[in-house]
Amino acid sequence: MPGNKRVYSLVVYLLLCGTGTLYAQQSKMKKASGKIESGFKKNNTDTLASGYFDLGENFYAKGDLAKSEYYFQKSKQLYDAAGDAEGLARSSRALAQVQEDLNKTNEAAANYNTALNNSIKTGDRPATAINANDIRRLNSHDSLLVQESLLVQNLKSGFVRNDTNEIISNLSRMGSINQLNSNTGRALEAYNNAYRYSRGNPAQATNLNQKITDIYLEKKDFGAAIDAKQELLNESFVQNSTQLQAKEINALAGIYLLKKEESTAEQLLLESYRLSVQNGHTLEARRALEQLDSLYRNSGRKEQSLQLYAGFLQHLPGIIEKDSSIADNRLIAETEIRIRELETEKALKDDLIRRKNIFNYWLIGSVSVLAVLVAAILIILRQLRIRNKKIALQSLRREMNPHFIFNSLNSVNQFIATNNELEANRYLTRFSTLMRRVMENSKDDFILLSDELELLQAYLELEKSRFPDQFDFTFSIQEELSSGEQYHIPGMLIQPHLENAIWHGLRYRESGGHLQVIFNREGNGIRVLIEDNGIGIAGSKAVKTVNQQERKGRGIPNTQERIRILNDIYHKNITCEITDIPAPGTGVRVSLRLPLIQNNRS
Repeated sequence: MPGNKRVYSLVVYLLLCGTGTLYAQQSKMKKASGKIESGFKKNNTDTLASGYFDLGENFYAKGDLAKSEYYFQKSKQLYDAAGDAEGLARSSRALAQVQEDLNKTNEAAANYNTALNNSIKTGDRPATAINANDIRRLNSHDSLLVQESLLVQNLKSGFVRNDTNEIISNLSRMGSINQLNSNTGRALEAYNNAYRYSRGNPAQATNLNQKITDIYLEKKDFGAAIDAKQELLNESFVQNSTQLQAKEINALAGIYLLKKEESTAEQLLLESYRLSVQNGHTLEARRALEQLDSLYRNSGRKEQSLQLYAGFLQHLPGIIEKDSSIADNRLIAETEIRIRELETEKALKDDLIRRKNIFNYWLIGSVSVLAVLVAAILIILRQLRIRNKKIALQSLRREMNPHFIFNSLNSVNQFIATNNELEANRYLTRFSTLMRRVMENSKDDFILLSDELELLQAYLELEKSRFPDQFDFTFSIQEELSSGEQYHIPGMLIQPHLENAIWHGLRYRESGGHLQVIFNREGNGIRVLIEDNGIGIAGSKAVKTVNQQERKGRGIPNTQERIRILNDIYHKNITCEITDIPAPGTGVRVSLRLPLIQNNRS
């Protein structure tokens, strides 16, 4: 206890020495409302939050704690939304102090904690320390000595930073703690020191003076209570305000009434009433009038009381006309109404923007879903189209099988008709082997080049066995393609042209027919050249019967349709040109360009 007392005495000494000239606090109402309006117009959160904070300070100085709490809360919310740690720390602490004055201990502790966390973020060590002290003070049941020690620490920080509000707040709280613990001497010392620092703020000064006066009245020390009020009445800020004079003279009269000195109280009440009537202080005039009325009635002077009321009613219009507080209250009311209008307007704009954004998001979402659905439908349709074309391609390949089988069976029939049973058996053996390979290769769109070459050679050998003296054939394969094991080409596109060369060209020759098939690499594809020295396209048409001419063959049209579908599905530039060799009657040239695909990639 002695150690703490020495610290406390040191603080009081520093306080009494003073830290500089204090300036009278001016009203911030217009400036604060201007900031708020500017913040709304420019949509500037920082300006708006600052305006609310100034308004909260203004109402706090006037002693309107409820409104002060409301506007500090608005300021805090805006700083919080903007992520402004410094502003949030400042507004949270101011809000906590107001809530502590309103005895909202839990709310105050929570806001001191918010202030602490944000002062840590900004690196403000003094603010961090004082907020931590206040949290400990509110959340614990420490002894008076510990609570007072925490306030002394905060008080020293206020002196260092020359923060008058912190100095007054902590001294006032020290007075309250000591008053609750019946230590009236220490309470009076703290309140008096706070009072001396609050002279720049009349509302705070009069409030602290009243606390001092109340302590003396509780002790029945009327003389000290009167001296305290006289000290206040002698202050320059009271001398310059007839409203404060009237109010405090009225309060002084109340002390004399408690002291049972009715005559002095009457004179003081008349003086307060006169000042109020002359200077237009309606509220103070009414208070003086009510106390005088009570005094007169208690002493049996009813007539005098009636005369007083009659005079008041006579002077009332003039009092109201002069009453500046009415204009001030009107200004405050108009300011608050304007702020509410701005808040409502902003809320409506925000709601409109929110609804617009929701609609935009809904529209974007709907369009996106629709686009996805359309894309999905297009993909499905494309897949279906490709699938249908693959089915068509497979159907065309299978259509070639009966066509090939029919022609081959005609050959078997020819062998049987000529009683050449041995050749018929050999032919059927070769034919069955060939058909097995044809069937195996018909499953896929692309087959190994080596398999295709083997099948073509087997087919030509089969056909040569039917026309042994009419033609021979040669294969010319570029060395790079000779293995054929690493390349794939479309199957059964070459065979129909070989068949056409034999059946429509070479078979009409009696001898010396020749079929040449050349395979050359050409870029990323292969060029297949088929040449025969048969009777040619025109010659073939000439030897056909009318019935044969009317019957359309399916081999070449089927092949051309397959080429079209393959190009469409796989985007391969497969081409096929069929021309007569320039010299008349010397055969047909077929030029096929096929893609070469490695590793069976299509």
